[in-house]
Amino acid sequence: MLLIRETPCYGYEIMNKLNEWPVISTKESTVYPLLKRLQSEGCLKSFWQDTVEGLPPRKYYSITPEGNTYLDTMSGEWDSLVVALARIRSKQRRKDSG
Repeated sequence: MLLIRETPCYGYEIMNKLNEWPVISTKESTVYPLLKRLQSEGCLKSFWQDTVEGLPPRKYYSITPEGNTYLDTMSGEWDSLVVALARIRSKQRRKDSG
């Protein structure tokens, strides 16, 4: 959802953006069901847009106000998780070196 917060994207475009970071790269079998679920939960909306001549239209996804709220909540929880993990790792390092 972070990837489409500012600009709507189509599914394959989202996969390509995720593949820029190997740790979060994914496949169609993961992305499309997730997009469908987020849409059914009201976090995303979709629309069809024509492409260049000869290619079929693409289904673009954009974030809804509900999706923005959810994303803000999840981002806060993710930040808390990252802080907690950093503290655990720091304690472990001190224990291992002491």
